[in-house]
Amino acid sequence: MAGGLAAPADAAGGLRKADTGASIVAQKRVDARTFDVSVKSPSLRQTVSVRVITPKGWSRTSGRTWPVLYAYHGGADHYESWTRSTDIEQVASGWDAMVVLPEGGLDGSYTDWFNYGKGGSPKWETFHTREVVQLMERNFRAGTNRAAMGISSGGQGAVTYAARHKGLFKYAASFSGIVHLTQPGIPAVLMALGYAFGPKGDDPFRIWGPPTGDMANWKAHDPYVLAKNLRGVGLYLSSGTTGEPGPLDPPFKDWDYVKMRLAGGVSEQTAGATNVSLAARLKQLKIPVTTHIYGNGWHQWAYWQVEMHTAWPLMMRSIGAHKTA
Repeated sequence: MAGGLAAPADAAGGLRKADTGASIVAQKRVDARTFDVSVKSPSLRQTVSVRVITPKGWSRTSGRTWPVLYAYHGGADHYESWTRSTDIEQVASGWDAMVVLPEGGLDGSYTDWFNYGKGGSPKWETFHTREVVQLMERNFRAGTNRAAMGISSGGQGAVTYAARHKGLFKYAASFSGIVHLTQPGIPAVLMALGYAFGPKGDDPFRIWGPPTGDMANWKAHDPYVLAKNLRGVGLYLSSGTTGEPGPLDPPFKDWDYVKMRLAGGVSEQTAGATNVSLAARLKQLKIPVTTHIYGNGWHQWAYWQVEMHTAWPLMMRSIGAHKTA
């Protein structure tokens, strides 16, 4: 869990480290309110980037802290994707909150990899829930009122982290995420996607283990199985369900249509089935959830932009952020 501001300072640059020894080794100002931060992570055994969007009036030496939204990207993307593909910077500029966009790896899957029971690197869950959170709170005046949102596997990450780390997030929003990992057929789909979109030559069974023998580990990371832990967390789930193109999809033709139908359509249909399942489980448990199950629509940013706008005020309200414009 996140620590306070009393961590020992890094003698080299005056920046405070995370409890694991993770440290900020470089910073670059992207614009007046945005930084790209390089984090040397023992959990990942590499240095990766985190983008930080600061609110109006922010100062590293301020006597106050700011509520913060952590935004996670999809499996075949990287930390810049939210600023590349949405107007998140413009939306954030109207609120008194920080936005943190951490790297999540190519098919990193928002978990500490099982590695056939041996553990070890990469530990994406530890990186996100301990290292990034602590570094932001100790060096960027991020507060402890936190929300998380994500698209695709990042949506799975947001809800899974909320379930596995009680008290970490006050709100979790998933747009087209796989939120029932052990639903029949889903492990096979995820492993196939790992082979298709993960690092070349990597073994996707390293992530959660072969489902035939390591189903207990899959269940330990499944929002559906952990649904009781989501009581008290604000929740937003959205997804298409049919795999058919919707009103925001461009008019693909011929082979381009076939490719998008297979990639964007099958992915969204798969995610949709898990969202319907988790929503039903939450209803059974009498845990409140806001849902937008919209039927037609492929697995792409045009829909996630709309969902972000809808969920934004709900997330901001949960963390006590106020409008500034």
